Amino acid sequence: MYGINLNEEEVSRYARHLTLPEIGVSGQKHLKASSVLCVGSGGLGSPVLLYLAAAGVGRIGIVDFDCVEVSNLQRQVLHGMSWIAKPKTDSARARILEINPNCKVDTFETQLTSDNALDILKEFDVICDCTDNFPSRYLINDACLILGKPNVYGSIAHFEGQTTVFNLNKDSPNYRDLLPEPPPSQLVPSCSEGGVIGVLPGLIGIIQATEVIKIITGVGNTLNGRLLIFNALKMTFRELTLKPNKRPAINKLIDYEVFCKSNENSQLETEFLSIPSISVQELKEAIEGDNNNIVLLDVRTQSEFKIASIKGATLIPLKSIENGESIEVIREMANGRKLYIHCKSGKRSLKALAILKRKNINGINVTGGIDAWILEILS
Repeated sequence: MYGINLNEEEVSRYARHLTLPEIGVSGQKHLKASSVLCVGSGGLGSPVLLYLAAAGVGRIGIVDFDCVEVSNLQRQVLHGMSWIAKPKTDSARARILEINPNCKVDTFETQLTSDNALDILKEFDVICDCTDNFPSRYLINDACLILGKPNVYGSIAHFEGQTTVFNLNKDSPNYRDLLPEPPPSQLVPSCSEGGVIGVLPGLIGIIQATEVIKIITGVGNTLNGRLLIFNALKMTFRELTLKPNKRPAINKLIDYEVFCKSNENSQLETEFLSIPSISVQELKEAIEGDNNNIVLLDVRTQSEFKIASIKGATLIPLKSIENGESIEVIREMANGRKLYIHCKSGKRSLKALAILKRKNINGINVTGGIDAWILEILS
């Protein structure tokens, strides 16, 4: 690249990159000239920041307002005991410069909000979403859409993680295509509530870092339009296709805390508590035992249904239940029979059941949805 050169120390440092034909001197210069912002320096942010620094990204930004705690150290390998009770941004900066003093590190010890997001993100080429909550994910997504920035996304829970690249170009899907509406918080326990195996964020974070390097250097095929799902218990990777949906353009940021805690979601959370559920093993037994007296509905989208479905399930998308189109059809189907409803993971099906219950149609939720069916029944 014009105006960017590698000094003697850098040539030695990045020798293993320089010998790769796909990267070489040109790719390494692109890395040196690039800037990446990592929102979050915890479980996912740790491997992202470590490997981007080691790879030679010239400018790294870090947004985080937390301090290091002992409980972080099980998975947030960027930090150490000497940084307990100190800002994560300071700990991260010190570790990055220890790895690679050639990096310029900008820290933002603040919470990313609708007021500051555009100003912070606009200075960077690529954004890494390493957050752990839905308001931040929607905020980062919308800010990236407004600014035209690639968004390298990762998330983890328990033994499973997922990652993809949003908004790489004008035809790319974004986070709202993966999750059009935020799920009720009742269904989404935090890491402290639900737990997470310590190595999981390392695996997902390294994939995020890999995607960033590929975006900057222009090598390989990124996860644009593909959601990669990893299950540590099964040691399996699955890939789902993501496609953009037509919706109004995002041209301003909103209050994402309010957006993710709407009155509808709060009402649903209360209703969810009274809805019975069964495991996929119990569903299998019910299907094998008395198939004529049960109705199994799949409330995912038609495109999801085409990818994978449970034999005997009837597709009735959640949208047609929300707008009332399928209420009477379901009432007739469920008359005198047990109604079971599933989706991808058990969240949309709960919402469907809550809506049906208001119409005096009672059913049972399939915990884990088709994800659990594939992993526990079909594998």
